Amino acid sequence: MNQSRVDVVDESRPIFVQIAEQIENDIIAGALPEETQVPSTNEFAAFHRINPATAGKGVNLLVDEGILYKKRGIGMFVAAGARDRLVGKRRDQFSEEYVRPLVTEAGKLGISEAQLVEMIRKEAPQ
Repeated sequence: MNQSRVDVVDESRPIFVQIAEQIENDIIAGALPEETQVPSTNEFAAFHRINPATAGKGVNLLVDEGILYKKRGIGMFVAAGARDRLVGKRRDQFSEEYVRPLVTEAGKLGISEAQLVEMIRKEAPQ
C-alpha cells in the first residue's frame, strides 16, 4: 500500500471509521488523486490485520458519501471532486468543533473580536 498507514490505536472510535478517515486524509493530501484506484478491502485487512468486512465497512462509508466509487470487477476509485467535497466537509467540522466553542468562550471572557484575532495571529506559524 503506497499511502500512509492507519494507526489503529484510538479505541474510542471504531476501526472502520479510522480507516475511512485515513483514506480521506490521503485524498486531501494528494496521495490518492481523483480517479486513482484505492487498495482493496483485502489489502487493507491484511495490512492492518483486521477482518475484511471491517475494512469494507470503512470503504463503504466513503462510497455512500460519493467519495469513492466501484468499477465492477476492477476495484474502488476516488471520485471526481472528492477532494473538494472532503475539504468542505472538514472545514465545516472544524468550524463546528473548534471555532464556535472558541468564539463562545471568548464572549464569556469579554474578549473582543479584535483581541481574538490578535491572539490567533500570535499563535499562527509564520
